[in-house]
Amino acid sequence: MIKLKLHWQILIAFVIAVLVGLIIPEYVSYVRWLGDLFLRALKMIIVPLVFTSIVSGVTNLGSTKNLGRLGMKTITYYISTSFMAILTGLVLVDLIKPGVGADLGFKMEVPELTKSTGSIGDIFLRMIPSNIFEALASADMLALIFFAILFGVFISRIDAKPQQVMTDFFNSAFEVMMKLTSFIILFAPIGIFGIVTGIVADQAADKTKLLLMIQHLGVYMITVLAGLGIHLFITLPLILKFVGRVNPYLHFRAMSLPLITAFSTSSSSATLPFTIQAVENECGVSNKTSSFVLPLGATINMDGTALYECVAAMFIAQAYGIELGFIQQMIVVITALLASIGAAGIPMAGLVMMSVVLTAVGLPLEGVGLILAVDRILDMCRTTVNVFSDSCGAVVIAKTEGESLKV
Repeated sequence: MIKLKLHWQILIAFVIAVLVGLIIPEYVSYVRWLGDLFLRALKMIIVPLVFTSIVSGVTNLGSTKNLGRLGMKTITYYISTSFMAILTGLVLVDLIKPGVGADLGFKMEVPELTKSTGSIGDIFLRMIPSNIFEALASADMLALIFFAILFGVFISRIDAKPQQVMTDFFNSAFEVMMKLTSFIILFAPIGIFGIVTGIVADQAADKTKLLLMIQHLGVYMITVLAGLGIHLFITLPLILKFVGRVNPYLHFRAMSLPLITAFSTSSSSATLPFTIQAVENECGVSNKTSSFVLPLGATINMDGTALYECVAAMFIAQAYGIELGFIQQMIVVITALLASIGAAGIPMAGLVMMSVVLTAVGLPLEGVGLILAVDRILDMCRTTVNVFSDSCGAVVIAKTEGESLKV
């Protein structure tokens, strides 16, 4: 029996959904609920997954005293490059506006957006929840992420025995949530079928509008790929040249095998052994540096994913006619940064983290159904960017540590 990979299942489900929505739109009500059920399952896991992921990640870093100089350099590099990637995506999506005119819904006011209005000071105040249980119940992502980081930091400051118990508990809880997430993702083709069938049926009466929707989806893909290309071929090489003082071309050549592996597997974790080998053998980075920087990077450094989440959230807002002001866009930037840190280095992890970004500014989760239809090629490309950024980090940090490199 031939077993199709998940991305092929999603693509086939998308095509069938379009055909069903076009040919028999009057029967769509019988399958639309499948999409609603899938979205409810995604919403169900967002809060526990994000909370356990961040607490587990912070506690596994160990005591803040033990991070030392190398740890501070690594984290500073990863946050800086992810932020640059997000800003690149935000500028492109605001210039190109791939979703404007797609008309996927009515121009509407979204109640959750009222929480995101106000000054930047108000946004920072909202990050500190007055009631953490209320923040958990309402899926207030900024407050949830802030509390999870604090909780993880202070776990690392208690006595060794309870610290180990809490660390083991959150590591185990995160493993359980990852298994549950992987299980729900298996039903993505059915969920996408229900979501897309409903959207296409709503647009089926106007074929011009439907073609316009497909056209805008193509422009969205181009926008994401352009942003990833700028970060991969301009931003990171400039960092290599002027911060790391190494030859970008030689580094690209040294990283050819890990980049090909990343593109084909869509998994930065699966590529990690190849990345470590190339960085040590081809670039000359010491094992002391690579063994710390690269595993951490495969976990928290997701430049490509962060850029994609920002562009996708803005595209969905534009497509539904929802106006995001400066403050809301800054929330998208911050949440995309934090969500990319929480994303696991596995295929389709961006799906759940995308839901986090949309939830943070109250955007319709139904939009996920459309962007997932073209997600596979974007997943391959953004994983390649993630891995290359990890390798650049290892080289730059090794150089600042005074190591002699081959590139």
